[in-house]
Amino acid sequence: MTNRQCDWKELVDSIGNFLAPSMAKDHPNLPVVKAEGCYYYGLDGNKYLDFTSGIAVENVGHRHPTVVQAIKDSADHLVHGPSGVIIYESILKLAEELQAILPSKLDNFFFANSGAEAIEGAIKLAKYVTKRPYVVSFTGCFHGRSIGALSVSTSKSKYRKHQQPSWLTYQLPYADPEYCPERKNPDLFFPKKLERDAESLFQHQVDPEEVACMIVEPIKGEGGYIIPPKAWLKKIREICDRHGILLIFDEIQTGFGRTGNWFAAQTFDVVPDIMAIAKGIAAGLPLSATVASKELMSQWPMGSHGTTFGGNPIACAAARASLAVIKEENLLDNANAMGEYALHRLNEMKSAYSVIDDVRGVGLMIGVAIKDAHTGRADGDTSKKILNMCLDKGVLFYPCGSSGEVIRMIPPLTVTKEQIDQGLDIFEEVLTSFERN
Repeated sequence: MTNRQCDWKELVDSIGNFLAPSMAKDHPNLPVVKAEGCYYYGLDGNKYLDFTSGIAVENVGHRHPTVVQAIKDSADHLVHGPSGVIIYESILKLAEELQAILPSKLDNFFFANSGAEAIEGAIKLAKYVTKRPYVVSFTGCFHGRSIGALSVSTSKSKYRKHQQPSWLTYQLPYADPEYCPERKNPDLFFPKKLERDAESLFQHQVDPEEVACMIVEPIKGEGGYIIPPKAWLKKIREICDRHGILLIFDEIQTGFGRTGNWFAAQTFDVVPDIMAIAKGIAAGLPLSATVASKELMSQWPMGSHGTTFGGNPIACAAARASLAVIKEENLLDNANAMGEYALHRLNEMKSAYSVIDDVRGVGLMIGVAIKDAHTGRADGDTSKKILNMCLDKGVLFYPCGSSGEVIRMIPPLTVTKEQIDQGLDIFEEVLTSFERN
């Protein structure tokens, strides 16, 4: 072992002395020294295929040369804003380029640093513009861990333990196809159910005239990669329009090509009033945005919201480079093609392995739900064992779902067929070994 490896190992062994457990104890806590393309390079000298994209962040792959060069060029001129005190080309050019790929009426931006900040901004904007106090979210969705974002997050109860916000929010059920009754069409069943649920909520708990916004993940992310019917999202839009409620899409995980379109709003053909975007926007640098129309944003005067680091010039340069890579390398097409191929292989595995309960996905946002082969119940323990066995063989997946029972497969959009096969061959090898034991 080299001196450098020894130093690294000492740091890793002392991690509990430096980092809060809430930061340092996530799966799998893999010590790495480098990342490139679809791979991490571990402290142990091994190469790991990354099917997490840094939790849906590295959509153009780790350290894409175009992005790295943009970062270097930007650092030669400007490291920090703050936007508003000064103004600079990268933030204005990025806004212009985002306008071209977003739904047409979403054309004005408040740049921040993280997904949770984008959610906070979206809720604040909705409340400010409507002068209404309440927010409706959907059960099982995740919107972040800051106290405002947490008030509308219900993917896991542990996130809210001892952290209950001081203001009321209301929840409606998410459209999970698993709970559609037999012989019912989900495209008909869930919109009708939503209409009834919303009517009950408005009749018994909160007057719709006091609801500022509804916020929803168009595909449930951390809550299990649940894909709702398009008609259900259209019904949400209809209910919001009927009552003057603003619709917020949380596109933090679904954005920037993850679903095979620039945004899930285009995948489902539903345009929200406000959108929160982050994660894949800047190829790993901290950047996010609350997006709305000029009409809405113009009602939010100077000082009503602010930021010191939001819209950092280097992050904006990285974001512009990332957008260029997605276009030049046709990564939306690749996401669709590779996602379709991966889903085909995974569905074949579902027929062969009793621990696979469900396979679902759009583009390269794919979830494999794991169950106890005997009881049929969601099984987070088995999922964790499978994840660890895959890691031992060189591929990194990541869990989601209320008990960690869903294995998510979210490789960079640059992933090749050979890399899909490499990862899924290992996944199938692990399933075979697991079921034999």
